Amino acid sequence: MKKEDQFLGKHNAPNENFEIEGAQLFGHPKGLMTLFFTEMWERFSYYGMRALLILFMTAPIATGGLGFDDQTSGAIYGLYSMFVYLLALPGGWIADRLVGLKKSVWYGGIIITLGHFTMALPGLFSVMSSAPDLPKDQLTGLDLYSFFLGLILIVLGTGLLKPNISSIVGQLYPENSSKRDAGFSIFYMGINMGAFLAPIACSTLAIYDWHLGFGLAGFGMLMGLIQYKLTSKHLRGVGDFTLPENEIESRKRSKLINAVWLSLVVLAIIIACFFLEIISIDPTAIAAVSNTVIAIVALLFFLYVLFLGGLNSDEKKKVGVVMVLFVFSSIFWSGFEQAGSSLNLFAERFTDRVVMGWEIPAGYFQSINSIFIILFAPFFGAMWVMLAKKNLEPSSPLKFAFGLVLLGIGFLVMYFAAKIAASGDLAAPTWLVITYLFHTFGELSLSPVGLSLTTKLAPKKFVGQMMGMWFLSIAMGSLIAGRIAGGASGGTAEALSKMPDQYLLIVYTVVGAGLVLMLIAKPIRRLMGNVH
Repeated sequence: MKKEDQFLGKHNAPNENFEIEGAQLFGHPKGLMTLFFTEMWERFSYYGMRALLILFMTAPIATGGLGFDDQTSGAIYGLYSMFVYLLALPGGWIADRLVGLKKSVWYGGIIITLGHFTMALPGLFSVMSSAPDLPKDQLTGLDLYSFFLGLILIVLGTGLLKPNISSIVGQLYPENSSKRDAGFSIFYMGINMGAFLAPIACSTLAIYDWHLGFGLAGFGMLMGLIQYKLTSKHLRGVGDFTLPENEIESRKRSKLINAVWLSLVVLAIIIACFFLEIISIDPTAIAAVSNTVIAIVALLFFLYVLFLGGLNSDEKKKVGVVMVLFVFSSIFWSGFEQAGSSLNLFAERFTDRVVMGWEIPAGYFQSINSIFIILFAPFFGAMWVMLAKKNLEPSSPLKFAFGLVLLGIGFLVMYFAAKIAASGDLAAPTWLVITYLFHTFGELSLSPVGLSLTTKLAPKKFVGQMMGMWFLSIAMGSLIAGRIAGGASGGTAEALSKMPDQYLLIVYTVVGAGLVLMLIAKPIRRLMGNVH
């Protein structure tokens, strides 16, 4: 799970004179529990569907899958992951300017639920048909339309819900409250509970029908919406939107609302043209172009801030550090996000999953990261505190470097597992478990530091935009991960023979990046000034 979820709303708290109102539960606002369970169910829906996504796309049509090749499936997976992060930016903007945080969470949850149930539609029609057990020999329009429309709805809904629910958590506490960090830690536990339970539950139902798994993910989000509405009284006074008081601001808001509706109409027309086959879309080509576009946008943004942002020398140095971190963050997430793509396919195709005569669904392995996060996050937090007391705590750039190296060690484990697979044998599940262990250690070293450091280094007038750039780096890494998965998943005999070398190339890339960052850590630390 992404540790930045814990920090996303920390800089959106009310002023220091704000007083927490309403009932308390163990010293925390009861509203925290409302948000805890809403986020738990939202993450349940997200990670439940994610555990099935690439497996469903690559599964043969006769078994209920889409029958896509690995290249296409990886590109779609990467584009989906990318847009989940990209749309968090306009999602936050809509909440701030048009509807408020609470309504954004509510509307986002509704759209997500519709998305999951849309993906489950073919299963419902199959059950209702007269011959549901007959194998299919070709895809129907419903199969494709419901799949892609469902993905689009989930992306749109997540963009509305994800950034804003964390911001409401921040508003439950005064900025100087000693309980605020503890509140975010509790909230973060909800994220990992949902992410732990979902792959197991949804993968179990997917054994019988893929669409049952998608439907269960939607049911999870529906449960979150119901409890959100029933307990919303505990959120009274936070996350509300104040309507403009003067006519000029009201007209401006009306124009913005019209612009949003126009954008949605244009999107609907494009989707309709795709479904009617008026236009064709090549996911692989779009993924390649998107990588280039994101890189150019990031570069132009940083150049604009550096040369036209009106910054002083110290601020420019700190922005330079953010630029460097953007690159290394993208490299890290391009490896880490293999969990839902190439590593998920490895679990299905090349791992011995039979225990006492029962075959463990491949999606179960997607819960391992969450288990390790729950177990080791307190340990890492205590370790940094202990090292800080002894003046031995590594600098933030060094923690970044450790994260990359640990990620590389995880892929080194996969290199040996891939060698076993390439020889024709099935690898033991232990290989994947150890890989996810090192990846979790890498995540705990890098991810908590990334967003927190970005907000500290950002010039005051660019804080929000710099936070956006952090998520843009994750979006870029996620897209690269999907593209890599297309060639590192061993879907053909030729790809299988090359798979060990593909994993070794990832090791060289991420470990090499970590070592480079270690070498330049001291100069970067000097550029950071008084930021630690």
